Amino acid sequence: MRIISYNVNGIRAAINKGFRDWLKAENPDIIGLQEVKALESQVELAQFEDLGYHIYWYPAEKKGYSGVAILTKLKPVKVHYGMGHERFDSEGRVLQTDFEDFSFVSSYFPSGTTGDIRQTFKYEFLDGMFDHMQSLLKTTPNLIVSGDYNICHKAIDIHNPVSNKNSSGFLPEERAWMDKLTESGFDDSFRLMNSDPHNYTWWSYRANARNKNLGWRIDYHMTSESMKPRVKDSVILPEIKHSDHCPIRIEII
Repeated sequence: MRIISYNVNGIRAAINKGFRDWLKAENPDIIGLQEVKALESQVELAQFEDLGYHIYWYPAEKKGYSGVAILTKLKPVKVHYGMGHERFDSEGRVLQTDFEDFSFVSSYFPSGTTGDIRQTFKYEFLDGMFDHMQSLLKTTPNLIVSGDYNICHKAIDIHNPVSNKNSSGFLPEERAWMDKLTESGFDDSFRLMNSDPHNYTWWSYRANARNKNLGWRIDYHMTSESMKPRVKDSVILPEIKHSDHCPIRIEII
């Protein structure tokens, strides 16, 4: 089974850049989207239904902002919208689909790059999300929590760790949260397969950063420990360019 996570930075813009044709060719069983920035009514969903996908959409209340979605060829047993915290759920950040033998979550963590207020909001979200993920493990041990975490975990995950040591997304407190997560029942599936540097999932639009591969790895498939034997591959697809992020793919049995 092939599962993709992709921050599309606006689904309508991505469609205009060929997203639908790429999706047809890539043909994942499930794809989790982040930053869709649109209501269902603003997107021609038939173009995805025609490819065999069931579509689940969780937009932010604020128009043109945030929002997550899941397109899946397997019909879920159950779908959960949000994480039970109104402050976070109003921004459309967590969507969960339960299948017979595992659950998949598409998640979009807040950015703190606009200042102290949003950085504080990000820390509050991290606390809430950690508790949510730990709670899910108790009832859903086979779990994949994918998406844009907006955090580089280790120095190997960012092109210049020294100059970015005080940047949101690479702050000590954020990295410590990732340590806590990976010590509490979740694996960074990419690092189960690949320990090489210079593997990134997001690049600034500035300074020709993508062509120079001056990036950050902030998108993850986090898999529960019980899923570890089922993870057969976990890769980054940097050549796909509908967004400032690129897709990431995991294959499970």
